[in-house]
Amino acid sequence: MTTARVPVLRVSCTASWPGLIEACDDAMRAVLAEKVQRVPQQGCVNVQGYGKHWSCLFPQHGPGKKHERPIVLADWQREIVERHPGDLLRGLFHSDGCRFANRVTVRGKRYVYPRYMFTNESADIIGLCQWALDLLGIAWRMNRRNSLSVARRDAVAALDRHVGPKS
Repeated sequence: MTTARVPVLRVSCTASWPGLIEACDDAMRAVLAEKVQRVPQQGCVNVQGYGKHWSCLFPQHGPGKKHERPIVLADWQREIVERHPGDLLRGLFHSDGCRFANRVTVRGKRYVYPRYMFTNESADIIGLCQWALDLLGIAWRMNRRNSLSVARRDAVAALDRHVGPKS
């Protein structure tokens, strides 16, 4: 997150979702970045925002892998999420989640329905996702130790209103 002179927040976005690249750029400019640039790479674009106070906004940042260290929100961050849990979910699902058509066969009959999955190796980040879903009353279940699923029709519809398409 840091360079020799000014800390940099770098977010790698797949090139196939230009709307997310634009949203990332806009968010960095709106929040703190003194300078934002887009660095094209093969198949992705790194959106980089430079600002002296990134570490104030992301006190969870630190050396090592995020799933090997605590990821705990500061009190002021928790208050923001409590007011805007859908925004946190949008970021989580756009970064480490997906929405897809689940196909199952039960007693010879085929069913296809939309489903969300969120996967992360950090138990703390999984816990934050669960908490935000609970704040919105969205049903979820763990399908593996590092993955949760939102599959009930009403729950998927509610999450659709907050996450929106990756475009």
